[in-house]
Order: sequence, then structure tokens, then C-alpha cells
Amino acid sequence: MTDAQPNPADAEVPDLPTTSWAVLGMLSHADELSGYDLKKWADSSLQFFYWSPSFSQIYAELKRLEKHGYASSRTVLQEDGVRGKRMYAITASGRAAAAHWVNHAPVEAPVLKHSVMLRAWLGHLAEPDRLREILTEHIGYAERMRGLAEADAATEQPQRPYPAAVLRWCVRHYEAEAEFGRELLADVDKRAAKITRKARSRAS
Repeated sequence: MTDAQPNPADAEVPDLPTTSWAVLGMLSHADELSGYDLKKWADSSLQFFYWSPSFSQIYAELKRLEKHGYASSRTVLQEDGVRGKRMYAITASGRAAAAHWVNHAPVEAPVLKHSVMLRAWLGHLAEPDRLREILTEHIGYAERMRGLAEADAATEQPQRPYPAAVLRWCVRHYEAEAEFGRELLADVDKRAAKITRKARSRAS
């Protein structure tokens, strides 16, 4: 982008939801992107560390960004000459606002809402075999996500080094998640063995 970038300090930056900044940030990586492009990229990048908005959520955010003057759109005719595809681009003020958010928004602690950890925390209420199944399924999920993140990191475009670096972080995150799950599973097995020994001791 060669046009002048306004200083966001000259105007109040609206308090947008984080998903708005995520969509605006994706637009900052390209000249133009369609809603389909944004969804496809979110599925192969954002989902590993934030989440992947639905098509309806992406278009709602694009509408919000256009309202604030942070994005613009145009309709491009497709090959059949009949159907039109709407393409979105970040504006100069949008790029300045996104940069302001990246550089000046408070550093927030990530929110961990881990239902598997909660169920393990309540392991005294769980059937031992079922708890093992839950943990084993979660370990498999973490290993699958690690593989997907690794594949997407390898295919990330060279002109986008920061998304590729974050995906490599995600690979390590899911490796650790799987390892933590295996450690907890070992703890569960030790606990179950201890209970079994006590029961046999009482029976004898």
C-alpha cells in the first residue's frame, strides 16, 4: 500500500471485538481477499491458536469493518460473466488502526477453557475406563492438530513469515498438549492400580 496512513491517534479507535481485528489483520496480508479466501485461511491458520469464524461471522465482521472505513469492497465478475464475487481490501485507515491495536492493545492473559481438564479434575466422579477413553481421545486430537499445524506451516506463503512462525509455535503447543495428556493418563493409571491393590488387600 503506497497511500498515506492516517495516525489513529487523530481519531478514537473503536472498541472492536478481537475477531474484527483478526479479519482486518488477514486483509492486511494481501491486496484483496474474498470471504471464501478469509474462511479458508482462518481454517488453516487461526483455528490453531484463536478460532475459525464461520462464513456468517466473517461477513458480519467485514460489514462492520466497512462501516468504520477500515475495509472496502468491490464486485468482480467471475469467468461466466454473470456471477459476481465480492473482494475486500484493507484501507489506509484500517491498516493504521490494525497496527495501533497490535502495538497498543493491553496484553491479555489467554483464556483456558479446557473441558477435558475439568472432567479429569472431577475424576473422583468418573468411571476409570471412561476417564481413560476421554484422555486417550484428547491425546489423539492434540496429535492430529499438531500434524495439521505442521502441514499448514510448511505450506504457508514465504511472504507471510509471521503466520508461519506462529504455526510452528502451534506445533509445539499441541506436542506439549499431547505429552501433558499422556502424563495425566499415567497418573490416572497409577491411581487406579493403587485403588485395586487396596481393594485386594481388604479382600484378603
